[in-house]
Amino acid sequence: MTTIPLSPAASTTPPAAPNSSPTASAAASSPSQDSTLCPKHAGTEAGELAATLTSGLDEFTSAAPINQFLSRLLLLLAQDRIAPRRGAVMAYTANLLLRSVTVMEQETAATRIQKSTPSISSGSSSPSP
Repeated sequence: MTTIPLSPAASTTPPAAPNSSPTASAAASSPSQDSTLCPKHAGTEAGELAATLTSGLDEFTSAAPINQFLSRLLLLLAQDRIAPRRGAVMAYTANLLLRSVTVMEQETAATRIQKSTPSISSGSSSPSP
């Protein structure tokens, strides 16, 4: 069995983009060491985005704060300050919260109805003949 050496064309490193230096293309394709975001979104600080999304929202226990969060998320997506995939995950999570809030409200209403309904009880605990 013979081994065939790799030719330069079969190299695993991608070719540099035309009209750019190797240093510039490497800097453009990798995010900074301190950021977990892509180069396009690395300029926006995650803390700033979190503050924008959750400013004045302490709890998501009713539909109103979830609606405010989703409205802010939509604006940030429209301004291209949040990646679409990240925005989709946040919107999905907010949808789950909204569904759980609805279920919690239904459970609370059912509990109130059960407590306010008078129970019918007979005077004796033994059956009458």
